[in-house]
Order: sequence, then C-alpha cells, then structure tokens
Amino acid sequence: MWSQDDRDNRFKPAQPAETSAPGNTKSHDASDMRTAQFGRSLYVKGEVTGAEDLTIDGQLEGRIDLPDHVLTVGPNATILADVTAKVVTIFGSVIGSVTAKEKIDIRKGGSVEGSVTCARLAVQDGATLSGKFETQGTRSSRPRTTAIGNAA
Repeated sequence: MWSQDDRDNRFKPAQPAETSAPGNTKSHDASDMRTAQFGRSLYVKGEVTGAEDLTIDGQLEGRIDLPDHVLTVGPNATILADVTAKVVTIFGSVIGSVTAKEKIDIRKGGSVEGSVTCARLAVQDGATLSGKFETQGTRSSRPRTTAIGNAA
C-alpha cells in the first residue's frame, strides 16, 4: 500500500514557498510590505516581536516590539502590554506604556492608560488618554513631560 518512505515524507515540516524567481534580487519596497493580523478571537500572552506591520483586533497581554514597523490596535482589541513600534494607531484599548519612534495616533473610541512616549501625538475627539506623556523630538534639548487626565 504505502512504502516506509511515503510515511516518513508525510511528517516532514513544510518549507516556505519561494516567492520570486531564482536569480531575481529585487529589493523590497513599500508595495512588498505585508501586515500580519491577529483576529478578534485570538488571545496571546507573552512577547510579540516582528519585522512587519501588525494589526491586532483580539486580546494581548505581555510585550509588543516592532521597532521599525506599524502597529494598529483594532476597535475590538484589548492590549495589556508595553508597546514599542515606529508608528502606533489605536482604535481599541491599551493599558501599559506605549513608545513610538515617530507617531502615536489615538482615534475616536480608542483609549490609552499609561505612559506615552513619542515624537508626535494625535488624539482625535472622542479618544481617551490618561497617564504620563513625553515627547522626544529634535526641537529642544530636553523632553517635555505632561500629566494628562481624560482627553475625551
């Protein structure tokens, strides 16, 4: 029926598929960027690191580290974590520290409770920001720190 070789080959780990033709050394540009997604039903406890943009619409507890990429916290997301990313856009709820190299954007319905550190901050009408805010820019030699209550 089946040989021993057939059975052994069925249980070998799958290898990633080649996405470009051999010899094609095209550099990656903005159109090649991918976004990983955690759906509503996912609950992750631990550390998430990556080299691509990430959208989370579920629950995450722990740490998120995407220093050169974009994190989007979806409207159904609840994040209990320390977050580091290039850009962070928040539609859901984040409790913990949020650090962005470039920008943090808290949209209507989004909320952040904890410390926020970034070069630029945008808080849309209807968003909530509660905690410590620190800017890190090139305009002044020392960062400004401001305690913020409810920005709704």
